[in-house]
Amino acid sequence: MKSLLTLFCAIATLNATAQTISLKGSDTLGAKLIPQIAEKYKAEGHASTKFEIAAEGSSTAFPALANGTADIGMSSRKAKDEELTDCKAKGVTLVEHAICFDMLCVVVNKNSPISNLTKAQVAKIFTGQVKDWSEIGGTPGPISIYTRNTSSGTYKDWQKLAMDGRDYPASSLKMAGNEQIAQEVAKNKGGIGYVGLAYAKTRGIKAIQIDGIAPIPDNKKNYAYSRECYLYIAENAKADTKAFLDYVHSPAGQALVESTGFIHAK
Repeated sequence: MKSLLTLFCAIATLNATAQTISLKGSDTLGAKLIPQIAEKYKAEGHASTKFEIAAEGSSTAFPALANGTADIGMSSRKAKDEELTDCKAKGVTLVEHAICFDMLCVVVNKNSPISNLTKAQVAKIFTGQVKDWSEIGGTPGPISIYTRNTSSGTYKDWQKLAMDGRDYPASSLKMAGNEQIAQEVAKNKGGIGYVGLAYAKTRGIKAIQIDGIAPIPDNKKNYAYSRECYLYIAENAKADTKAFLDYVHSPAGQALVESTGFIHAK
């Protein structure tokens, strides 16, 4: 009986000390980078910490922070003024953490003869002005455009960075995440899409140069479609949430940023 009581006490103590950190938002961060950092964090002395990660697009981060269903918001773009205001109206003042750089890589099928495009050509393709590869020196055939879905921060970032804010054509095919875009372009010889740097080496695709500049870490300040990615927490966030953010910024966390295919924050 005594040993059983001891076991119950041990379980109760474990449950009392276990912490759960909920993260919601960007697929760019939440599909690969954050899960790997979370696993390393647990392995380095935080075994009792549990992580709940929902990577459904940057725009889902801020309502979740506002209503308290997320401790950390993952975003591949800066929070909009209205998102900050909505959070503040519910008593949540957000603190922004820039954790890495990413590059939005233009990818085509590995068998495509295209290896370089100008920014002007990219804009014309993704707004539907150029519809056939023969118009830009490729093998004749229709261009199939793969994009992220509308809840994605990347979807909106691409409009801003590459399309001067213009709309995608109705024929563009919206995908749930980077991996889906890469997979579809790999299957379609006429496909083109954009993915984060961490996904640009997927089998069956190739990342092309833009105005002669390749999407590699050394070019992060010169490549046309570079961007910062962020984690957001409440100003009065729990101690364990802040401790995890400190780990993300630490040399160990930033080493994982680079090994996962992103670029360190500084």
